[in-house]
Amino acid sequence: MASNVMADSALIYLVEDDPEIRQLVCALLAREALECEAAPDAEAFWRHYETRKPDLIILDLMMPGEDGLSVCRKLQGMSDMPVLIASARGEPMDRVIGLEVGADDYIGKPFEPRELVARVRALLRRRDRSQRAGAAPGAEARRVAFAGWRLDLATRALEAENGLAIELTAGEFDLLTAFVRRPQQVLSRDDIMDVLKGRQADAFDRSIDIQVSRLRRKLNDDPRQPALIRTVRNAGYLFTAEVTAS
Repeated sequence: MASNVMADSALIYLVEDDPEIRQLVCALLAREALECEAAPDAEAFWRHYETRKPDLIILDLMMPGEDGLSVCRKLQGMSDMPVLIASARGEPMDRVIGLEVGADDYIGKPFEPRELVARVRALLRRRDRSQRAGAAPGAEARRVAFAGWRLDLATRALEAENGLAIELTAGEFDLLTAFVRRPQQVLSRDDIMDVLKGRQADAFDRSIDIQVSRLRRKLNDDPRQPALIRTVRNAGYLFTAEVTAS
């Protein structure tokens, strides 16, 4: 798991097969006082990953050998570090697929450098906020329970009633945290977007609906008739469970 560091000392891994883009992005992040290590393909990335865990990954989709979607799927079960996909495949369905397999954000190529930096910093701030909130003594209960589930806000561990541990991505954990801290209240998509990304969603950003869908699957909440995370038409989402300190 990546260390709890502030954004200005974070380590970013860039997985990108284009050498010009690797050079450009690493130089851009260095100017922002962010450390960047680059890998040309998945094989090189995994070697980096075994020796030093990053705080955020910028991941291309189309690479020789193992592609970015495969890397993202593997990371989802291994770590809660944020993943930002940067890909020339910028169609809406490509974005949906990327978010469904575990990415926390998606930016199309060519991208505006300032937007890339803004998205990186937003993901790092979100991670820092959630870690500080979970670890702050006395601020809130460290462990909560709801509908037979137990969630540790400090270690990000989710446990089912039968004791089975459920892996959550960074986005899924932050979404669940937003729900358990405001149970039985309707949260709009803008409310949730502020929690997840620190920015307003644009008209075509389906990431909230995708994150909710993924979280429902993790919580065994029937997507056809969800009982735990209900959709409130034209309003947002309602977390129906009673949440108690555990």
